[in-house]
Amino acid sequence: MEKRERIWKCVYEDSQYPEKLKYYNAMPKVLYIRGELPDPGKPAVAVVGARACSRYGEQQAYRFGKLLGENGVQVISGLARGIDGSAQRGALDGGGKTFAVMGCGGDICYPPEHEELYRRIKEGGGGILSEFPEGTPPYGKNFPRRNRIISGLADLILVIEARVRSGSLITAGYALEQGKTVYALPGRVGDALSEGCNRLIADGAGIAWKPEILLTELGISSEIKVNFRQNSKIRLASQEEMVYSCLDFQPKNIEDIYEETNLDTKVIAEVLLKLELDGLITEPVKNYYARAGG
Repeated sequence: MEKRERIWKCVYEDSQYPEKLKYYNAMPKVLYIRGELPDPGKPAVAVVGARACSRYGEQQAYRFGKLLGENGVQVISGLARGIDGSAQRGALDGGGKTFAVMGCGGDICYPPEHEELYRRIKEGGGGILSEFPEGTPPYGKNFPRRNRIISGLADLILVIEARVRSGSLITAGYALEQGKTVYALPGRVGDALSEGCNRLIADGAGIAWKPEILLTELGISSEIKVNFRQNSKIRLASQEEMVYSCLDFQPKNIEDIYEETNLDTKVIAEVLLKLELDGLITEPVKNYYARAGG
């Protein structure tokens, strides 16, 4: 059986055990892995944030994750709904590797709707990591605990949308205790989802006003990526092509797109987000989409 299809055990004494985790107290003596461990020779960024995030937060998480992936930076997160999943999809779509630290056994995909993302992570050269053995259910108490591993594996931490009391700020707290650099995406004053990030910035966190800031922090020069509209030879994935081809300059509702493509509405929403981030389409009115002009 291939490594990515089975759970293998890595104990603290093994040479493969992440060196980054050995610097800190209270790290697990055993890790259960499906796939691979992060490459210690390559930079890694933890991206965390709200599960019930805004569309803006989702877009930014994908945008940051994709640029990190494009530039060879490993993305560490928790496979959770919202920010985690969006950042990890972005990393994969950028051709990079991402690693999910679970609050359950590594043989369990949680949340279950991220099954495709779970599969893409292990098949894309990344890994599913857990300190809990196979079959361990996703108990609520496990999730704050796993955050110390997320921050421990990373060189720096990015928080995108977080309430004042949230697991994301727990991760940031672990990171600061570990001496890691923390960045936060600034948000609107008075917005509950931005309050945690704005407070981190007030306390001295770096301001993540564009993805390139993180590359600069890591000593990486970002490459100039070619926009689809500037090179018509770039090919879209089949589902992206289906959605894009049924759009024109007159805005269409998701229901209209569903009728033409017969794709699942969740898949359509994910594809629309990718196309919008790539500058191919716009959302002039909420839930209505059109091809970008020019």
